[in-house]
Amino acid sequence: MRDTRESRLLLVLLIAIAFALITVDIRGGKDSPVDGARQAAATVFGPIENGVSSAVDPVGNAIEAVKGSGGRHDRIAQLERDNAALKAKLGSDDRTRSRVRQLDKMLKTAGAGQYGIKGAEVIAIGAAQGFSWTVTIDVGANDGIKRDMTVLNGDGLVGRVTTVGPNTATVLLANDPDFTVGTRMESTDELGFASGQGDRPLRVELLNGKAKIRNGDRLVTFGSQADKPFVPGVPVGIVTRVDPSGGDLTRTLYVTPYVSFTKLDIVGVVVQAPRKDPRDEVLPAKPKPTPTPTVTVTVTPSAGVPADGLQQQQQEQ
Repeated sequence: MRDTRESRLLLVLLIAIAFALITVDIRGGKDSPVDGARQAAATVFGPIENGVSSAVDPVGNAIEAVKGSGGRHDRIAQLERDNAALKAKLGSDDRTRSRVRQLDKMLKTAGAGQYGIKGAEVIAIGAAQGFSWTVTIDVGANDGIKRDMTVLNGDGLVGRVTTVGPNTATVLLANDPDFTVGTRMESTDELGFASGQGDRPLRVELLNGKAKIRNGDRLVTFGSQADKPFVPGVPVGIVTRVDPSGGDLTRTLYVTPYVSFTKLDIVGVVVQAPRKDPRDEVLPAKPKPTPTPTVTVTVTPSAGVPADGLQQQQQEQ
C-alpha cells in the first residue's frame, strides 16, 4: 500500500480504536465487553504458546544449569579432595600397622636370641659401593653403628653393615653374590658356608660330604670370632634342594632364605651380641602337621546270616 493521505488517516483511526478498546477493557475488568474476544483468542493461540514455551524451557533450564554448575563443580572437587585424603589416610594407617607388626616381630626375635639391637628403617636401595644387593638404613656412627655388625629383622638374617656414615649406613644383603656366612644345621649341628645368589636360593657347602640332609631342614648362623660380622643363632633359611654327595668332601644344599629381600622396611642392627649362643631358640616354631581324619565303619550282620558266615563273605570279597 502506497503512503497516501488516505492510508495515514486509516492508520491514525486504527490506533485510536485500539486505545479505545484497551481503555474499555481495563475499566470493565471481568465484565469487559472484549472478554469474549480475548478468550476466543486464547483458545486459538494457547496451544501455539504452550508449544513455543515447551521448546524454549529446555534452553532456559540449560541456562539455569550453567548458572548453578559452578557450585556443583566446587562440591564435586571438594568431595574428590576428601576422598583422596581418606585414601591417603587409610594407606598410611595400613603402612603404620604393617610397620608395627614388623617391629613387634623383630623385637620378639631379638628377645629370643638376647640380641641388643638398634632399630632402623630402610631408606634406599642401590649399588652405592659397587655391590649388587645393598640397602641404606637411617642410622649411622652417631647411633653407635660400626662396620661388620649383623643386621636382622623379624624373619631372620638380613645382612651385614659394610659402610658407615654419620647418620646412615650401607648393608650388604645376604643374597648378594659377594656375601658369605657360616651356618649350622638345626639339631645335627652340621657346619657349612652359605653364599648369596641374587634372586635364587642361597648356596650352602656343608663341610661333611656324607651328612644326611633332607628338604625342610633349617639353618642358623654359626657366628664369627668376637661376634663380627655375625652373631650366632640368627635364622638363615630352609633347605629346599640337596645335591647328591657323589663321594665329594663337601655337600651342596640350596636354601630358601627366611627374609624377603625385596620387601625390607624395618630392620635391626645388632649392637650387642648375646652372652651365650642361643642355638636354635630363635628359629620359628615348626608348623603342626594337619591330622588326617579317620573313618570307622561298623558292620552289623543281618538277621538271616550267621556271624561266621558274614566273616567268610567279607574274606571272599
